[in-house]
Amino acid sequence: MFNPSRDQARDFLFEAWRKFNAREPHNPLSALETIAVGIIGRHPEYHLLLEQRDHFADRDYAPEFGETNPFLHLSMHLAIQEQIAIDQPRGIKAAHQKLMAKLGSDLEAEHEIMDCLAEMIWQAQHAKSAPSAEIYLKCLETKLIGLA
Repeated sequence: MFNPSRDQARDFLFEAWRKFNAREPHNPLSALETIAVGIIGRHPEYHLLLEQRDHFADRDYAPEFGETNPFLHLSMHLAIQEQIAIDQPRGIKAAHQKLMAKLGSDLEAEHEIMDCLAEMIWQAQHAKSAPSAEIYLKCLETKLIGLA
């Protein structure tokens, strides 16, 4: 799924969750769907939403009203897990391990990383520049210091 549209990304999550719940032996989960289902499984607050494609597929989420976009949240987990798996940017895997040790939870470590990923993306958009691994890793370093 290289550079999917909003609808494609949402459809991927809806379909992965549907396939998981249907347990169709002739239609097994792909490797990426298996990862997505693992992430979704750790977010029970999104289960009902993902079972109602017709109701939620086109819904917009306004951060200015304090709404979290569940599709963005789950997709960021997928991105973070891929980054950790390949240690890209270099150092993210070590930062993740340190966060897990300090927080005692893989999920909470990913949520802390997610804050930094969002910050890096925001700064890149604001500056109309490419995302900066340096900004990302510095944010993670700051979080680790703050948790000391």
